Amino acid sequence: MKYVLIMLMLFAVVLCDAESLQQDAESLQQDSVLVDSVPKRKISKVRQTIRDFDRLQKDYIEPQHYEFTVMAQATRNFENFILSSNGQSILLAPDQNIKIGPYFGWRWFFLGYTFELNNLNFWRRGLKKEFDLSIYSSQVGVDLFYRRTGNDYKLREVRLGYDIDGSQLEGVGFDGINVGITGVNAYYIFNHGRFSYPAAFSQSTCQKVSCGSWMAGAGFTKNTLNLNFEKLKSVVEGGIVSEQAVKLDSGMMFDHIDYNDFSLSAGYAYNWVFAPNWLFCASGQLALAYKTSYGKTVDENNGFDFKKVNLDGIGRFGMVYNNTRWYVGWSVILRSNNYHTSRFTANNVFGSMNTYIGYNFKLKKKYRNKT
Repeated sequence: MKYVLIMLMLFAVVLCDAESLQQDAESLQQDSVLVDSVPKRKISKVRQTIRDFDRLQKDYIEPQHYEFTVMAQATRNFENFILSSNGQSILLAPDQNIKIGPYFGWRWFFLGYTFELNNLNFWRRGLKKEFDLSIYSSQVGVDLFYRRTGNDYKLREVRLGYDIDGSQLEGVGFDGINVGITGVNAYYIFNHGRFSYPAAFSQSTCQKVSCGSWMAGAGFTKNTLNLNFEKLKSVVEGGIVSEQAVKLDSGMMFDHIDYNDFSLSAGYAYNWVFAPNWLFCASGQLALAYKTSYGKTVDENNGFDFKKVNLDGIGRFGMVYNNTRWYVGWSVILRSNNYHTSRFTANNVFGSMNTYIGYNFKLKKKYRNKT
């Protein structure tokens, strides 16, 4: 009976305050609408910001008509590494091999994989490894790259001093060096409404009128260099026949160096539309790079390190035919990294030349009624 009375009292309180509760409910509902509108406004703002990344002037640039693309690409990589110390220098470079592979793109993203034609054993030790991911829009771009060289370097040019014929070592194989590069680079295109960088290098738009733009960017790269200096010394000093004693400078005799590279870059790019659906692009960027490193030479107990500012460079060139459905073309990308210490200098230049053919598919909604 006690519990029944309590329930009746509670029910009476509810009935007495029904109108008050209803008013409170309406007030809470209004507050809920106001609260819900805040994230909606935020979502709308985010959506607008994302759209601004691809905003362009259609008198100059034809937007991408399709959602997806597939592409076949052949790539020829080239790389050289120059070590120098106290007037001596050694240039090492691997043979240039052709790689092929498929690529797939969706809007800003482009991902692919290539393999060497003359080496189809993917699991062989020492095989080169490369991974590239590019995110393109009309306003900004991001490049992610991961490279691990194989052990197929050769001595290309050896200079050890006067009266020493270093040409005797040209073409001699040297498997005692491995170079690794991991990095990210982001850049901003100022004249993105009229100039389309992706039109030349990702085929996601079509440049209709010749135009150029200034660019600025920032990046970080981590480089590793492993060198078997005992093997290098043996190859160099034992492979040259000379009346003069041949001795490799100790500044080039180290086993491992780590480089960290923080850079700010600026440059200019120009798209030349020389015929309908045809485009030629040339761009160059200089990077002011702050480099830190640690290593150890054979005659130093505590090793060496340096923190210096150097100039690096990035060059891109490309030509493409694109009628929005099919595209075909080529591109060349060159990068240089320079390192200087009181003991030695290391210059690394690497790049690639790509030839490709691709097909776009799945029309976007706004273009379906126009075909």
